[in-house]
Amino acid sequence: RASGPLRGRPAAMEAREPLRDVRGALRAVLARLREGEPSEGREPFELQRFWDALGQTFQVASQEATKLSLAFSRPPLPSAENCRKLSEDVQNAILAVATVYYWLPKGQGTTLRKMVRDATTEVVEGMIQLTDTILNAPVESLSQEQLISTGGVWEACEQVSNLPRDNQAAVVSALAASLGVVKDAVEEMEQALVEGQDPYGDIMEDEELGFRGNRDTYWSEADRQLLSSCIGLMKASKACLKKVLAAVKAYGKADSPEHIAQLDDLADIANEISPSVDELALSMYPPVNPLAVRLNASLMHFLHFCRTSHVCPPSEEGWVQFLTGAVDHNMNKVKNFTQGQL
Repeated sequence: RASGPLRGRPAAMEAREPLRDVRGALRAVLARLREGEPSEGREPFELQRFWDALGQTFQVASQEATKLSLAFSRPPLPSAENCRKLSEDVQNAILAVATVYYWLPKGQGTTLRKMVRDATTEVVEGMIQLTDTILNAPVESLSQEQLISTGGVWEACEQVSNLPRDNQAAVVSALAASLGVVKDAVEEMEQALVEGQDPYGDIMEDEELGFRGNRDTYWSEADRQLLSSCIGLMKASKACLKKVLAAVKAYGKADSPEHIAQLDDLADIANEISPSVDELALSMYPPVNPLAVRLNASLMHFLHFCRTSHVCPPSEEGWVQFLTGAVDHNMNKVKNFTQGQL
């Protein structure tokens, strides 16, 4: 005869049944968020009203996560009826979060919308994780996983207060993130050059090739010259991002469709620069040339676009000119070194 924890298991399973349905519904919401486009809202869109509503729905989602977690934290477990009510409230809270996100029209800026969508997605993912944890946990106890999952939903819901409030702020945030990546890559390469590190030191040997084939374990003098030119190009990227970030902070506006679109274009080009810098840092051996050429093209496009957009009044044209020259100079040095090696 079953005794102890096992005795209550079928009833507990049954009580948790509504949670399975909710998990399925939340997964459907998540799939739609990941691929879906928000509607272009039929009524006039008010940014402040949107933010108030989004903040409220995130707060409600956080409260529902707490209620759900508490209900399943200790015996007696909720009845099937209570579980149904809890599940319904969780589902409604998440649907409200997604619905308010869909109010945000494309015209407010794709950079802003992506950040709001990412934050919304995290709340939904967190709630799915929490229902999963409760469904998979032994019924008698509050598990460490459940505590972590509940905290995860709270954190995701708190993010709403840190979201940029318009597309200018969103693009400032995106440019600052790209600049951070580029700064790290430049520091890493400079450090390696000073220390004369073996760039392949972490690859001890290749299983198929045995030891590292015929790769030198140090940089030759020619490598070092090429390397410092590439670092020059990377530093120019850092300077470009820094200057454009300052210009967007000072002059960027999200007050018309044209200005909003120009800001999005700047963010898109900046998004190409940081991975290009990263790749260049990772492949400081030939063939360096194609990667350097690609970074160069992105930088020239970035500077040209900045010059023709509203974030660059005539007073700012001097540094655009200067940086265009610096990028060109470093690119020519890279070309000379790599052609010399062919």
